[in-house]
Amino acid sequence: MTRITMNFGRGGLPLDLEDAWEVTVIRKPQMPLLADPAAAVAQALARPVGGAPLAELARTARQACILICDITRPVPNGLLLPPVLRTLTDAGMRPQQITILIATGLHRPNLGAELREVIGDDWVLNNFRIENHDACADADHVDLGPTSQGIGVQLDRRLVQADLRLAVGLVEPHFMAGYSGGRKLIMPGVAHQQTIRRLHSAAILEHPGTRNCRLEGNPLHQQQLEIVARLGGALGLNVVLDDHRRLSLVNFGEINASHLAAVDFVRRYAEVPVPQRFATVITSGSGYPLDRNFYQTIKGMVAALDVLEEGGDLIVVSECCEGLGSEAFVRAQEHLVAQGPEPFLKTLLDKPVADIDEWSTQMQLKAMRRGRVQLYAPALSPQQAHLTGIAVVEDLPAAIRRSLQAHHGTGRPVLAVIPEGPYVVPYLAKS
Repeated sequence: MTRITMNFGRGGLPLDLEDAWEVTVIRKPQMPLLADPAAAVAQALARPVGGAPLAELARTARQACILICDITRPVPNGLLLPPVLRTLTDAGMRPQQITILIATGLHRPNLGAELREVIGDDWVLNNFRIENHDACADADHVDLGPTSQGIGVQLDRRLVQADLRLAVGLVEPHFMAGYSGGRKLIMPGVAHQQTIRRLHSAAILEHPGTRNCRLEGNPLHQQQLEIVARLGGALGLNVVLDDHRRLSLVNFGEINASHLAAVDFVRRYAEVPVPQRFATVITSGSGYPLDRNFYQTIKGMVAALDVLEEGGDLIVVSECCEGLGSEAFVRAQEHLVAQGPEPFLKTLLDKPVADIDEWSTQMQLKAMRRGRVQLYAPALSPQQAHLTGIAVVEDLPAAIRRSLQAHHGTGRPVLAVIPEGPYVVPYLAKS
């Protein structure tokens, strides 16, 4: 028996696999680790990718806005924010000239214990103004006009009015935008709900370029770049983490140049070539904090699709301790279950503006079109399990055995396992 620990909640989920099975475990290659993370952050701020060092830029700044990710991303803000803020204050900026803005997009605000976890440092928490973006607060946004595709750009005025804008984020595969981080903290991070909904329309998401690990020809990414240009630019502080959430890369500089440099680095690890497809694939929702709900778990489904055989079984493990997700997402799932996949997709394609959070349900359809998706999420209630629209299994080992029996009969069972879920994107290698 071989034991593999799947990313699941905070502690992981042990998975015991028979020695007689042919198991391919798909992981990142071993990533380099920074020996002194604090020194690496300081060096990055002093040696930017394009542009001037942060200390030099801060000397002439009147108002700074620092965007950070919300609770769904494991960004080490406790490591990153103190040196950034000390650089700004050492250059003469006062704390009241600095706003830390949590780029929630359309997610809930982070308050109380969650806020403390997101910030990761009591000095920062107690001495600086920290606010949550609210995409539905009309008065909080500035209209910057339409993009080349006619999409109205409305961004949080706290960012727009700052003359020093810094996006602090994690660069990892993303199932729509190609890679997270950089421009994504601006849109959808601090965009108005109407801008977000237009840029998450069904037509954009059904485009073949809207996918994991793809930037070239990705219409969502291209519109995000256009929005950054419309804003007048920004800076980026980017990190890449290994599968144990340790720092592998940190860089700083002009938002697009620094983001692309981080993407070029992480590609070598996150995109994993695999010589064959599998009829049984087991993956995860990536563990805490991403697998706290089903909405985020869909990323794990989509990431594995290139190595799943047509009609194969995709088995996803996810804690889902907070249930399905937002009320808006639950409504989308209700529509999916009531209408069925194809009629539901037609209703999405018939409208230019997406309803809030239904885009994740649309991405789920991509997995459902490929094969049979099954979910192991024991925290879900029977009603929540029904609204996933897929098979929710209570006995994970039995589900694996059923899949192997169905696809291999008396032959040797073959399967793939992706412990880290959406942070690893396997692809079929060309022979």
